[in-house]
Amino acid sequence: MTLKAQLKGLDTITAQQMGGVMVQLQPIPGEVPVIQVSIEGREELPIFVTCSDTQILCMCYLWAEAEVQPGRRMEMLETMLDLNPSVPLSSFGRVGDRYVLFGALARNARVEDVAQDIVALSDNALDALDALSEFLK
Repeated sequence: MTLKAQLKGLDTITAQQMGGVMVQLQPIPGEVPVIQVSIEGREELPIFVTCSDTQILCMCYLWAEAEVQPGRRMEMLETMLDLNPSVPLSSFGRVGDRYVLFGALARNARVEDVAQDIVALSDNALDALDALSEFLK
């Protein structure tokens, strides 16, 4: 089953789980299937959903390395490690020079489970930005 077919109705289910806000899905062309999920009021923090043979990955880009205050990077990284256990269903990571928050599910996860992961990831991204903003320029 393709990712697009598996996630049919994701926008509606996610919107319902978030209290009726508008949710838009945008396929991103490329060799690897990626769907961008934009949530009303959180457009600056889109969620990207992709998959492999064994898992579905949901990821939110938080900030770039260049946005970290000089001299506070190590303290920020330690704080991220300390916060990681208290961020339900999500983990901090880095892709290239971008810090991210991500979650993963089994490849055969139901669309309702993917929607729940997106909601948690979006909420966690807002919390992470709030908690870690002191380290950013």
